[in-house]
Amino acid sequence: MFEPTPQKTGRSGPVIGLALGSGAARGWAHLGVLRALAREGIEPQIICGCSIGAFVGAAMASGDLGKLTQWAEALKWQDVVSLLDVSLRGGLIKGEKLIQFFERNFVDRDFSQLDRRFACVATELETGREVWLREGSVAEAVRASIALPGLFTPIVRDGRLLVDGGLVNPVPVSLCRAMGADVVIAVDLGSDMIGKAWRAAPVEDVEETSEGWTERLFARLGLPTNGNGRGSQEGGAVTSLPSLMTVLTSSINIMQVRIARSRLAGEPADVQISPRLAHIGTMDFHRAREAIAEGEAAVTGMLPALRYVLGQAAPGGGA
Repeated sequence: MFEPTPQKTGRSGPVIGLALGSGAARGWAHLGVLRALAREGIEPQIICGCSIGAFVGAAMASGDLGKLTQWAEALKWQDVVSLLDVSLRGGLIKGEKLIQFFERNFVDRDFSQLDRRFACVATELETGREVWLREGSVAEAVRASIALPGLFTPIVRDGRLLVDGGLVNPVPVSLCRAMGADVVIAVDLGSDMIGKAWRAAPVEDVEETSEGWTERLFARLGLPTNGNGRGSQEGGAVTSLPSLMTVLTSSINIMQVRIARSRLAGEPADVQISPRLAHIGTMDFHRAREAIAEGEAAVTGMLPALRYVLGQAAPGGGA
């Protein structure tokens, strides 16, 4: 742990912290949230991220947010597959291609060189301890934060084996507070995720669902598939078994939603933004435009709360 970063002199108004939550491909909604906040003139001085929230947060803190948004909106599923390197040890994907791409296109920096204060969350695999990363290579820290168990291989950093921060703190409000934020805006991507895998899409849309895409992904990587990836329900009973990927991602969704709810109950944000993203699957990185639109819509719905909280926190704003 570390001491809170003192507020910089010469600023008026509260120090705003932004906690960007985990959620794999649903994390492109963070881009929409940031776009809508910027339109409202809300500029966070502190950004903390977990998993995909760390990825997007790092781009914002580096001044590369526009470039990342443009790239994400142009992604096709074939592009996503080209960034995935198969591993048979520690996880399905090594993650080396993804981070090399990040370093080539978004320039790896040291945390001290960022335009804004930034930190991200990972989990120490051996002890289960929450790890706050805010020193050294930003790309390496982000790679640790996104190491989703079973999907991405863990990363060794400072002698510790690190995996996805979503195991311990999916929406890092506490980290924002520790870094000196007066007001924390949290973005929770999992509010409507439990049960998502069993809300079947129309048959004609299966190829555009995460499950249909996952089958194509597995086939491209030479991994076994199992039907269309979805179980079905009749009278409340499951009539067929889902694919391995559906079981894995559904289990992770349940875990992270429960952890996030528990952490947010004990460490509430001043404003919580919850985009509706159940239709976006774990690996649907090619559906950025949909996720971005949901992020913008979620901010629009919370504008009265944002204006009130920021107004109250401003000098002279309280009763």
